[in-house]
Amino acid sequence: MNDSEAVSECQAGNREAFRHLVENYKDILFGTAILMTGNNAIAEDMVQEAFISAWKGINRFQNGRPVKPWLVKILVNKVLSNRRRGEPYKISLDDNIGGNQSGPGLAEEFEVKDEVGRALDKLSEEHRQVVILRYFSELSLEEISAAMGCRQGTVKSRLHRAQGILRELLIEGNQ
Repeated sequence: MNDSEAVSECQAGNREAFRHLVENYKDILFGTAILMTGNNAIAEDMVQEAFISAWKGINRFQNGRPVKPWLVKILVNKVLSNRRRGEPYKISLDDNIGGNQSGPGLAEEFEVKDEVGRALDKLSEEHRQVVILRYFSELSLEEISAAMGCRQGTVKSRLHRAQGILRELLIEGNQ
């Protein structure tokens, strides 16, 4: 079953077809949520809420359009809405993301992840979002544009600016 078939089945009321979408996109949504919140439990809640909202809104989804940016947009909106109600999250690229690893170079890997996490924390919300969606969620510029609800030129501009800021921050941190 492909995404289009799953959406058609879901729109016909088939809850089992929704499992296809959940299985295909749960990891990308969780990875995005963990990077946006820095907390496994909150990320899990946000992903669950995003999927619930997606199921409730599946009849309004225009079949034939890509599902991934639609789901990511729902997730991003959930995280931002939750953030407005509470404490801002800090991005943490610790072993919760990388899983249980061991071996040579592990300390250096976590040091780099921490350094990148600290640099991401210093970005504005808009710049941080575009970096997370591009490099961690692996969305195209077009998909980011759809997920963020802004023009592709705006995404390109934010991404370019964010890359420059990150480059400066990471160079500063290594001196």
